Amino acid sequence: MQQNNNNCPITRVLLLLLAGSLAGCATSPPSNPDDICSIFREKKGWYGAAKDAEEKWGSPVATTMAFLHQESRFVHDAKPPRTRILWIFPGPRPSDAYGYSQALGTTWRGYQRSTFNYGADRDDFDDAIDFVGWYNNTSARQCRIRPDDTYHLYLAYHEGHGGFNRRSFRNKTWLKQVARKVSARSQKYQRQLASCESSLTRRKKFLGIF
Repeated sequence: MQQNNNNCPITRVLLLLLAGSLAGCATSPPSNPDDICSIFREKKGWYGAAKDAEEKWGSPVATTMAFLHQESRFVHDAKPPRTRILWIFPGPRPSDAYGYSQALGTTWRGYQRSTFNYGADRDDFDDAIDFVGWYNNTSARQCRIRPDDTYHLYLAYHEGHGGFNRRSFRNKTWLKQVARKVSARSQKYQRQLASCESSLTRRKKFLGIF
């Protein structure tokens, strides 16, 4: 019994180190963000969350994942870069956008109220991808955009529904270039997903048993 007592502190330290390691793995971005199959194999729960959002909101997995790639490169606590004062000193950030989806605080609170998901966090992947699905669903209804039209969905995501309907993006060449890039990534992700989704679906069903 005395020997077990002496080992307890060591055991606790090892458990704390293991917990810290697992937490780091859970929040670190995927090692290959350009390959959706690699992303979902590395991040075990992400496919299930993305598929649940698709089934709930009608926004394809490839589209929502392309949005998160563009907004944060899958960095859970991403923030906009600070502005510069006199080109040298760090100034304030241009907005309070935060997390995987770079959602603004006011927009996020609107999502929480609309879905009654008041505990949702912007740095939680499951919540973030559900938010993107919700926002795209709203864009489809309010802006009359097809759920698979990633280009126009991204313009609405960036400009807001009112801005999109006013065509505030019309003279923003840079934004339209970004939207085309997001659309191309969505198409690439969809092609990749076609080669691995059956295995991901089987794993999702297996994990759902437990």
